[in-house]
Amino acid sequence: MKKMHVSLLTVLCSLTAFAHAQQMGNWSASVGITKLTPDVSSGDLSAPSFVGTKVDVNSSTALTGALNYAMSDNLVAHLPLGFGFKHKVSGAGGIAGVGTIATTKTLPITLIGQYRFNAAQSVFRPYVGAGLTYANFYDETGTGVLTALTNLGGAPTTVRFKDKIAPTVQLGAVYNLNEQWYVDASYTKTLLKTRGTLSTGQHIDVRLNPSGLTFQLGYKY
Repeated sequence: MKKMHVSLLTVLCSLTAFAHAQQMGNWSASVGITKLTPDVSSGDLSAPSFVGTKVDVNSSTALTGALNYAMSDNLVAHLPLGFGFKHKVSGAGGIAGVGTIATTKTLPITLIGQYRFNAAQSVFRPYVGAGLTYANFYDETGTGVLTALTNLGGAPTTVRFKDKIAPTVQLGAVYNLNEQWYVDASYTKTLLKTRGTLSTGQHIDVRLNPSGLTFQLGYKY
């Protein structure tokens, strides 16, 4: 996986400088980490299956970045960047405790329009945002546990999650350290529902509704 590097020494040496305006036409870029936590509400696996066969999905933390373009002093186009997240899918409901039944990687492709409060010259600028996310699921893998539950004695069971477009809302704030450097913290919520389809023909509907918590260090151009 590619890695992004940031000079912490440069940041520390700049803490006493004045803030720089995020004005119309400016570009900025940031890098940091994001923790993505699904708020799972699972349906039942379609027949034939054990009664109340449901799933849960764990959280995942990954290196992320972002590009921003100031359309005005207050309106900003925000494009998150990253290499995706890896999640474990575990048994829940009637099969709680069986462990991991599948893994999947997700690449949320999101575009958000932000409204930033306070004047362009302000050191602290809270913001709200809204946009759309295209959730791309890939590299799904079923485990031996999934095969034992759905096709014991047969071929290994595979799974595919359907890609979806979903609305995303955002709350956050930018704190300008100096003329170029800033820190950005944000919370996002995506209203996402998908369907997992097994090679056995069974399917399960899952509401994921992931929350994202992001902390990044940025640079203005």
